[in-house]
Amino acid sequence: MTSKLTIHQPSHVACRDCSLSSLCLPMALNLKDIHQLDRIIRRGRPLKKGAHLFIEGDSFTSLFAVRSGAIKTYNSTNKGEEQITAFYLPSEILGLSGVDTESYPVSAQAIETTMVCEIPFGELELLSDEFPELRRHIMRLMSKKIREDQQMMMLLSKKNAYERIATFLITLASRFRRRGFSSQSFRIVMSRNEMGNFLGLAVETVSRVFTRFQKNGLILAMGKEIEILEPAALYSLASGKANKQPPVLKATG
Repeated sequence: MTSKLTIHQPSHVACRDCSLSSLCLPMALNLKDIHQLDRIIRRGRPLKKGAHLFIEGDSFTSLFAVRSGAIKTYNSTNKGEEQITAFYLPSEILGLSGVDTESYPVSAQAIETTMVCEIPFGELELLSDEFPELRRHIMRLMSKKIREDQQMMMLLSKKNAYERIATFLITLASRFRRRGFSSQSFRIVMSRNEMGNFLGLAVETVSRVFTRFQKNGLILAMGKEIEILEPAALYSLASGKANKQPPVLKATG
C-alpha cells in the first residue's frame, strides 16, 4: 500500500506569478513559454507536519518543487530507524534520485506545514524536447545533487563535530541568501535531533557545539532562531582553515 500523496487541488499561484520562479524550473524558460510548464504542474493542499510526500519504494512518477515549508528525505535502516539524507527548502527540487530505478529510494516527509508543486516526469520529458534549455536545467539539477552528495560524504568522513555544524550553518546561510533572505539571521526549521541525524552526531553533541559557538561569539541562538555574528570565523572553521581556534573549540565531538 503506497503512502504517496496525490496532488490534484487547484492553486491560484501560477508559475509566472510565483516569487520563486527565478530559482525553480521556470528559470530555464522565457516568460512567454512558462505557461507551457505551468499547464503540467499540479498544486495541492498543504502537507501537514509529519505527512509523507512519498515513501521509499513508491513508483517514481514526479519531481516536486517546494513552494513553502521544508521537507526531509530519509532511508529506513535494518533496525527500523531513519537516516536523514537531505533537507529541502523553498524553490528546491526533490525526487531526482528516482529517475534511475523508477522508484523513490528515499521517503520524503514534511518537517513543517509545506506546499509543493508536483511535476509529472513523463510530461516534463516531453516538454524538455520542445525546450532544450529546460532539459539542460534538469541536467544541472542532477549534477548539483551529485555534487552535494559527494560533499556530504566528505563532511561525514573528514570533519569533526565543530566543522560539520559550522559547514551546515554556512550552507543554510547560502541557501537563504540565494532566495533573497538574510544570510546572517534566519530560522532553522529542523530540530537538533534531525540535524544530528543528518550530520552523524548525537543530539547532545549538537547542543554542546551550539553552546560553545555561542560562548565564543560566533552565533547567537534563541531556540530555532540563529544569528551568525562572525561569518568569516564560522566559514574559516567550516573550511578547516582556521589557524587558531579558541580553546573550547579544540574538543572533539
